[in-house]
Amino acid sequence: MNGATVSSVAMINVTASAVRQLRFLLQKQGGAEKGLRVQVAKGGCSGLQYEMSLDAKKPGDAVVEREGMHFLVDAESAHYLRDATLDFHDGLTGAGFQIVNPNAARTCGCGSSFEAAKLAPASPSGGGPP
Repeated sequence: MNGATVSSVAMINVTASAVRQLRFLLQKQGGAEKGLRVQVAKGGCSGLQYEMSLDAKKPGDAVVEREGMHFLVDAESAHYLRDATLDFHDGLTGAGFQIVNPNAARTCGCGSSFEAAKLAPASPSGGGPP
């Protein structure tokens, strides 16, 4: 991926299984200059949904590199995905990329949509409730 800027802060954690699956997809489709775009968009049962696609780096993207594979996150999705884990599962009930997201207050039963957690305001005294 020429000209890619690799993020110094891991936006998302990526498992070895997700890396293997992306490598397989890129070899199958001949997309050596592409990576997996992981983004958040409005929609789904809970208000926000995950979207993933093979794509080239765009201006403003953070790039998480793992074992030569690139995972792309746009600036608008970054705060929703910070410290999330991207994994790939292949089991009897189906196969696919999955995101475990600590920033989700609740998720839909389908696992592809979520509601973002709201940050609690800091107490002026720095202590707990009165």
